Amino acid sequence: MLLLRDVRKSDLPRLRALARVLNSVNLPADDRALAGIIDRSVRSFSGRIADPLRRSYVFVLEDPRRGRVLGTSMVIAQHGTRASPCTFLDVTERESYSSTLDRHFRHQVLSIGFHFDGPTEIGGLVVDPAARGGPSLPGKQLSLVRFLYMATFPDRFRETVLAELMPPLAKDGKSLFWESFGRRFTGLDYQDADKLSRRGKEFIQQLFPGGEFYATLLPPRVQRALGKVGRTTEPARRMLARIGFRHVNRIDPFDGGPHYEAKLGEVSVVRGHRRLEVAGEPLEPGERGPEVLAGVVRARGPNRFRAVRTRARVSGRRVRIPAEAARLLGVTPGDAIDVVPFG
Repeated sequence: MLLLRDVRKSDLPRLRALARVLNSVNLPADDRALAGIIDRSVRSFSGRIADPLRRSYVFVLEDPRRGRVLGTSMVIAQHGTRASPCTFLDVTERESYSSTLDRHFRHQVLSIGFHFDGPTEIGGLVVDPAARGGPSLPGKQLSLVRFLYMATFPDRFRETVLAELMPPLAKDGKSLFWESFGRRFTGLDYQDADKLSRRGKEFIQQLFPGGEFYATLLPPRVQRALGKVGRTTEPARRMLARIGFRHVNRIDPFDGGPHYEAKLGEVSVVRGHRRLEVAGEPLEPGERGPEVLAGVVRARGPNRFRAVRTRARVSGRRVRIPAEAARLLGVTPGDAIDVVPFG
């Protein structure tokens, strides 16, 4: 059984190795930036950041027998403020027709937009390549644990949840969309623009075209990739679609990846949330029960949040879970735990 928990400062070396797998804004392969993200998460879980919407939370999946971190995921309570807006490109369609030529065209049109009072964002999902696949489903655990935490504390998050999904990238990690679009307006390569955006997006507001831009002007292969996800991201897209996320006809201005959104209260995992009391008798190894993510929040200690994927049997307001799950959660009979469906 694997343990999901809040990140600790001592996890920096492990997260550094994971960040090299996917060097993104949310999980950059940069020690200083990564340490700052971990510190902000520690202060968020402990409540030392007073405003809940200024918090961000980093979760890790650990093999407790080996002390090995297998992956990580993240929730940003609010992505998009007046100081640092959430930036996107709206994708619409324009039709034109000439009776003289008897020609009819449909064009994709891009226009820049901003959220200054933005949604909650989920991101930073990275799984160690050696741990991917198999019956433990590490990616699914890391994805759904974010909804377990949001279901436990819905008042700390926005009504809308955003997922910015990764598009297909070139073999060298470059974004073909950025090379054809963003670079022409900023003079920056993809990696430099990505790093600069971590400090602020003023350059996007000032340098990107303010009106409409016809995607027809982009190379055909770039047009075909707009709003698409990469092969390794497709399982995450399917899972999000199953629990209630939908494409909202917006793309990321850096890489052209799609934006998916859902109302927090309408996400199926969140709707299935229950707060239950641990029963006196554990669930025995031979007993069946539906799979859930079970989590517990502590006011003190090295970990403020712990969760496990486990079988459970609910009776009224009480829940029986295996002894190993109770041990990893650090709970005893009578303690309260939060549960969401995993299946």
